[in-house]
Amino acid sequence: MVVGAVYGSGEATGSALVVIDMINTYDHEDAELLLSSARRVVPVLAELIGRARAADVPVVYANDNFGLWRSHHGELMETALSRPHADLIEPIRPDDDSLFVMKARHSVFYETPMAYLLWQLGAGHVVLSGQVTEQCVLYSALDAHIRHLEVTVPRDAVASIHPRLAAAALDMMERNMGARIVTAKEVDFPDTGGPVSDGQPDRPGGRR
Repeated sequence: MVVGAVYGSGEATGSALVVIDMINTYDHEDAELLLSSARRVVPVLAELIGRARAADVPVVYANDNFGLWRSHHGELMETALSRPHADLIEPIRPDDDSLFVMKARHSVFYETPMAYLLWQLGAGHVVLSGQVTEQCVLYSALDAHIRHLEVTVPRDAVASIHPRLAAAALDMMERNMGARIVTAKEVDFPDTGGPVSDGQPDRPGGRR
């Protein structure tokens, strides 16, 4: 698929792993319902992130700002790691090469530079992971689909609040948005073996 259809010409053939709302304090409404699902997801997601990094596939953390418009990802990390559920953050924390997009609403694309960032990276395919399956993951998948991005959702790397709604959301993503619904182990990150791009617009292939 062609992200360049929005921002320029050229075919985007790379992939990016998008980690949604996993830098989390878990002190919000429905957190107790979410925690058990998140605990199952974190080890799977940690392995997925590790494979993406090993294959030089960009990892983009897209995270709510919890309504604090002065927040940046360092502040969010410090806050999350200081709370009782830091054990859910530590295994999946961003490294120095990770990218970060702050969001204020459900979709990772809504009023964020995500689409432009993916174009710079040459990523025409996104692997959506994180939480919540029936909310932010679903809406992000829809926004990716209407931007002509290929979408993969590893069902064991997304956490949910309501399992019944999560199952329906995965079915909707597959049927209505053409998303591949797989297990995390089925996600293929080919090793590019190349250097990291500087992400300049005149090199849309970027880091894959």
